Amino acid sequence: MASSVVIVGGGLAGLFCALKLAPRPVTVLATSPLGEGASSAWAQGGIAAAMAEGDTPEKHTADTLAAGGGIVDEAITLSMAREAGDRVRDLLSFGVPFDKDLEGHLVQSREAAHSERRIVRVRGDMAGAAIMQALIAAVRATPSITVLEGITAERLLTEGGKVTGVAARDESDRLTYYHASDVVLATGGIGHLYAMTTNPKEACGNGISMAAEIGAVIADAEFVQFHPTAIAIGRDPAPLATEALRGEGATLVNTAGKRFMLALHKDAELAPRDIVARGVFAEIQAGRGAFLDCRTAIGERFAEAFPTVYATCQSAGIDPAKDFIPIAPAEHYHMGGVLTSSEGRSSCEGLWAIGEVASTGVHGANRLASNSLLEAIVFAARVADALPAALSPVQVTEKGKAPAIPFDPDLVDMLRQTMTDHVGVIRTKTGLMTAIWTLADIEATGEAPEVTAMARSALFIATAAYARQESRGGHYRSDYPEANPALAHRSKFTLDEVRAIITTVLSGT
Repeated sequence: MASSVVIVGGGLAGLFCALKLAPRPVTVLATSPLGEGASSAWAQGGIAAAMAEGDTPEKHTADTLAAGGGIVDEAITLSMAREAGDRVRDLLSFGVPFDKDLEGHLVQSREAAHSERRIVRVRGDMAGAAIMQALIAAVRATPSITVLEGITAERLLTEGGKVTGVAARDESDRLTYYHASDVVLATGGIGHLYAMTTNPKEACGNGISMAAEIGAVIADAEFVQFHPTAIAIGRDPAPLATEALRGEGATLVNTAGKRFMLALHKDAELAPRDIVARGVFAEIQAGRGAFLDCRTAIGERFAEAFPTVYATCQSAGIDPAKDFIPIAPAEHYHMGGVLTSSEGRSSCEGLWAIGEVASTGVHGANRLASNSLLEAIVFAARVADALPAALSPVQVTEKGKAPAIPFDPDLVDMLRQTMTDHVGVIRTKTGLMTAIWTLADIEATGEAPEVTAMARSALFIATAAYARQESRGGHYRSDYPEANPALAHRSKFTLDEVRAIITTVLSGT
């Protein structure tokens, strides 16, 4: 087979990789129209890059190590930090309008757990949307990039242990084989596996499932980051109540109006994100509810000071100047994914992974703010550099209309609620066993391919959490609340190893 490349996913990582491959031909398969199904477009922060005077890649790496719970790959992280400036300059060349001062220098801000001002932004909180708009325009103007929208990848094609392409279905259920010597997964995260998430429905773990099915190693699956204050008004995805509200003095209370964070951390509402998320989750699980009380701290200033949150509340019949805002923790980012090398290669020949679907080792057990967009572009560029210098167009085989298998939405709801209840912010052995039983049953029902894929990806998270008998970063076990120094290493599982854990749990041994 002549060398050719298919990229599965139309978010930041996938589009950046396609642009870096130009003028080599590449085909991009996107489930949704470009910009609509990508978590990247919703990113409110920016890109971390040590470009300011006095800052260094070594300082950036030290901050990343401190946030990552003891399992960050230091060498890979340092190399990423050293490439950050070049990748930001790439984005500028693609037309991204990063904020600049009057002299034309990039404006860099500071975020939590960063020791320096190193976040490049666009109009404050518009980085994700602005980056995606610029990249989409650049991709549309690049003749070597073929973008096919409304195409959902279902499985990877293999021959003799090597990846040979992708089987995908369009919106009319026509099945097509895209033959390629190399497949780059850029399918995003796993947010939609949870009942509460800040991510679009396309973030359903499809990439992990496809890679695992052909034997790829999945790393750090148990490490999931939750945002503590999603607005719980029944919307999917859930809108966020920015942390700046608590910075202005808003408090977290239960139905009775009692502040519950005072007893959990010296910084109360301003404690680290994972601790606040656990406090909120515990109140909800205890039946006491959790709310943001902004009445005193912000009050009548709310509409002017926080117009986005205000409009969201108003649309749900809530006046945040006078009413409590109902909240719940929401899945925000997955540190785990397909294990890759420093070049983005998976453990399977011909398969690469970039963006949130990948586990590169730079996030460890807990992602440092604004490192996710940086990781996406750095590793996308590396994959483009490592792919063959001469590429041919992708060959396509039409397989005709395939029968659509309808799925039971109640089954998907059960899966998502199971993940939120038992594989969420607070985990226990009993809860994880319950989750594994439920998820294994869903996977075994022979439902629609998308439901099977969701269950398979969810099982990786649940079994990895079951196996890690400690608490570290985004993984918290109330039955093992402390970190165990002997477990200060990354987790790595194949589907066969996950199946072995499932068998043990189901047998009760």
